[in-house]
Amino acid sequence: MPLIPANYETINLNTSHYIPSDVKVCNNLTYNYWFTTLLEKLQSVIEFEDLPDTWRGDVKDFLYYCLFKFGYVAVFYNSTFGNSFQPATLNGMTFYYQPSKAIVSNPALESALELVIGEDCELIKLTPFYKGVWDLISYYAEKLSSLDTAINMSIINGKVPFILGAKNKPMAQMLKKIMDKVNGGEPLVIYDEIFREDGSKVKAGESPLSAFDREHLKNSYILTEQLQDFQTILNGFYNEIGIPTVPYQKMERMVDKEASSQEKASSARVSVWYDCLEESLVKVNKLLGTKIKVSLRFDDKTNGGESDELSDSNNDRI
Repeated sequence: MPLIPANYETINLNTSHYIPSDVKVCNNLTYNYWFTTLLEKLQSVIEFEDLPDTWRGDVKDFLYYCLFKFGYVAVFYNSTFGNSFQPATLNGMTFYYQPSKAIVSNPALESALELVIGEDCELIKLTPFYKGVWDLISYYAEKLSSLDTAINMSIINGKVPFILGAKNKPMAQMLKKIMDKVNGGEPLVIYDEIFREDGSKVKAGESPLSAFDREHLKNSYILTEQLQDFQTILNGFYNEIGIPTVPYQKMERMVDKEASSQEKASSARVSVWYDCLEESLVKVNKLLGTKIKVSLRFDDKTNGGESDELSDSNNDRI
């Protein structure tokens, strides 16, 4: 799990639950890169306005991190730190099976705080079930990391003119040299002498190499298809978090109903997050006397403009 230190026992527990167990998808730099990238993309969707001055800068980044990681933060007033928020452990239960208390523990505090929700504190909540979206980011980061590696291999293998078999060590070394030249970008590689196992030179008309027929690669999973699937996965993540996209695979422009359906699909989940944040901020503002607001950077107007353009184009075509 990126961004959080983990001991050997935690790492072993997490990796042992992955199937197949011999595939290490998450323990690599590519996964960490895509996890961080997707986390930043997700942060770009939700924008907080009129935050207290002490919540800006790196503290604001910590707010995003807690909301995405845990799904909520406890907000309260402290005589030392003023209006504050912290990750908390929820406890107790109300009549409607909602948590009634939030326990805040921080080394900067003299002792742990046990706060009554609705009286001593309120929650800024991202999801209805007090759960973060770390799994969503990890889900797509894992797929992008796996496909990213396959794309890199396809780029390398796509530059190899033939797959050859060598009968002896000198021939193998020669083939490796050819590989180096081809991967170095040379469009033409020429060799002049190759030796047999007994040390004699190759006679005219004879070849010590056996070439592998690469015609079957036309029907295999090649780079162009991998790049398309890579964008499809990335678009899937965009649809999950509310960034408007248009499927680029379509040969013709989308009709109005298709575009409208795409808009609704991309806004469904982020609308739930927005409602949770907006409702919880009403309680927070009442408790602290603040005026914190939340908005979405990609609203319906952004999608609507594209839909109208697509619709007009299709009407003209029809």
